[in-house]
Amino acid sequence: MHNRILAITLLITSSLSAAARLKELAAVEGVRDNQLVGYGLVVGLAGTGDRRQTIFSAQSLTNMLERMGISVPPEAIRVSNTAAVMVTATLPPFAQPGARIDATVAAIGDATNLQGGLLVLTSLRGADGRVFAVAQGPVVTGGFAAGRAGTQQTLNHPTVGRIPNGAIVERAAPTPAPGSRFRLQLRQADFTTAARVAAAINKKFAAGGTPVARAENSALVSVDIPPSYSERATEFVAELENLTVEADRPAKVAINERTGTVAIGKEVRISPVAVMHGNLAVEIQTTYQVSQPAPFTSGTTAVVPQVDVAVQQEKARTIMLKEGATVEELVRALMAIGATPRDIIAILQNLRAVGALEAELEVI
Repeated sequence: MHNRILAITLLITSSLSAAARLKELAAVEGVRDNQLVGYGLVVGLAGTGDRRQTIFSAQSLTNMLERMGISVPPEAIRVSNTAAVMVTATLPPFAQPGARIDATVAAIGDATNLQGGLLVLTSLRGADGRVFAVAQGPVVTGGFAAGRAGTQQTLNHPTVGRIPNGAIVERAAPTPAPGSRFRLQLRQADFTTAARVAAAINKKFAAGGTPVARAENSALVSVDIPPSYSERATEFVAELENLTVEADRPAKVAINERTGTVAIGKEVRISPVAVMHGNLAVEIQTTYQVSQPAPFTSGTTAVVPQVDVAVQQEKARTIMLKEGATVEELVRALMAIGATPRDIIAILQNLRAVGALEAELEVI
């Protein structure tokens, strides 16, 4: 039996310009999301909550009831309609009290399904321990689990759910507002791109030839707000975001050997090289034959294995690439010789080994 591997080759060979808005290339330093986390209880489950092995859910339920004036010992509680969960949310920049954000709920005990559950009021804290939001509401799982034992059917992941707009911001996000000077952070550090960003800003806003932007390093560009925008910092940042800058991308080839995926950037160049590629296939088949003795003899019936070995080797297929060959020419040549994604991965690794591939080879 031959095992066949289905793989995908992804080739990025577009010749379009890499120009993009500054909004996609950089962000204002300090204007960022903040992660929030909290511990809570989901109630109202139809017997799919935590069992007796998860003791902290019973303790949490006991503490919540005590705050409501009901005293119950934890060992006396056997509630399977409650599940202990971790609640997470992302606090966007400049979020103000009263704004609503989504919350994600995930079971941390042995609950099997959060479908139909209700999250009880849960405080969400930041990395500094302060409460920035509170979450409460019905949990939407987007899946289900039905049946019992061997006849159970599960769709998606029922132990993780989401509460759309289920968290209310109680404290403003710690985001600094742009002052007379701020810095832009490039999403991908690159000296060439940083210099181009500074040049584009100076070309647009430099008054009287005085530059307002300067590239500090490969990831930071400092910007001074021009006097004409001194009282309109938000409008200035909005105009910056719409500036078009041609980003410089490194020549890189990314390979995922587990899935057979190859992604090649258009900047990759191939030096003059000859590639010879062929396959050697060895197939071993074992068949069993029954050896039957002649009638009225003292022999016994035996099963005798018969092993056949077949070796097949394809002729080497050769391609020639000239000086300055592009990715498109490489792909066409490899397709012409019938190369599979696995073959392309091996060929690219060999090209890099001999120095013919002018790009960074990254295996993920």
